Amino acid sequence: MRLNLSPICRPQKWTKPLLTVGGTARRSYAFQSGSLNFEVFNRRAKWLQKERAASNPEHSRQADYLKDEVAMRVCERLLDVKRQFPRVLDLGANSCNIARALLHPDPDPESEPPVTEPLATKITELIAAESSHSLLHRDADHPSLSTSHVPGFKLTRHVLEHDELLPFEPDTFDMVLSSMSMHWINDLPGVLSQINSVLKPDCPFIGAMLGGDTLYELRTSLQLAEQERKGGISPHVSPLADVRDVGGLLQRTGFKMLTVDVEDIVVDYPDMFALMQDLQAMGEGNAVLGREMGPIGRDVLLAGDAIYRALHGNEDGSIPATFRIIHMIGWKESPDQAKPLRRGSGQASLKDLLEGQ
Repeated sequence: MRLNLSPICRPQKWTKPLLTVGGTARRSYAFQSGSLNFEVFNRRAKWLQKERAASNPEHSRQADYLKDEVAMRVCERLLDVKRQFPRVLDLGANSCNIARALLHPDPDPESEPPVTEPLATKITELIAAESSHSLLHRDADHPSLSTSHVPGFKLTRHVLEHDELLPFEPDTFDMVLSSMSMHWINDLPGVLSQINSVLKPDCPFIGAMLGGDTLYELRTSLQLAEQERKGGISPHVSPLADVRDVGGLLQRTGFKMLTVDVEDIVVDYPDMFALMQDLQAMGEGNAVLGREMGPIGRDVLLAGDAIYRALHGNEDGSIPATFRIIHMIGWKESPDQAKPLRRGSGQASLKDLLEGQ
């Protein structure tokens, strides 16, 4: 998917950016459920970035296009689940993007028959849990989060004291959703294990996070610019999970009937500075421990923009930025849950079925 952004809708005032959410650095996990074994990200720095982003609501809303788009795609998965969900947790809610997507009318107008009721009609209560109070309550009075057209739906906001420790009892929720937040988790195996614990038996976890080659264009351009101007490179890249890691982690933390897939969303920007400004407004600045503090030098930024255009630029003068989204679905195990048959117990040959078509 490609989203084209006009420079007209970009904020005009340029501020010193905080650099990039991702790159191609692969993040590996040593599984040990429920314990914070290591830290890759500075949790306080990430909290401050979110608070700072929410302090300018209009700018922050303009930069929510990516999180809103991914939240819509996460919620579209509910179209295939034919059940009601009395109590649902939105983990890492950001500005309640999941709630906004659930309340959106006409979620699938092209289906037969078309689905016109908001997906929020499937849910009685949504608990939006987020560590940043300002970001969580940014749109508390905004029309996009009005529940008046879905009278049976309740949105409850919960500020997390620690975004990697879930303060909920086991077997509490009928579904857990998460969109565009789990790529900042230090102990991803531990958090997945806790999600499995708070779910009721035979209930789903549906999530999406940045991973893989996210923003590889920006990463390579800045590395080459720093190499040219400074003779070396700084750790501006946050390590991101690979799709192979995610499937293995879901299986190890007890989830069944797994589905993991990946898609790229390509957004066009007028220049590298507009991209970096939007990353800052999203609260998606670099938060790696041991990163170089302070803004990137002007000479490096100018060189990076020129290299970006030369290596990756579009014919119309804009530049593309790739966001790789890893989607995941896992179900908590239950005794009466459907299970695959024993290997070799099939009675029909797939070869015969295909040849008979």
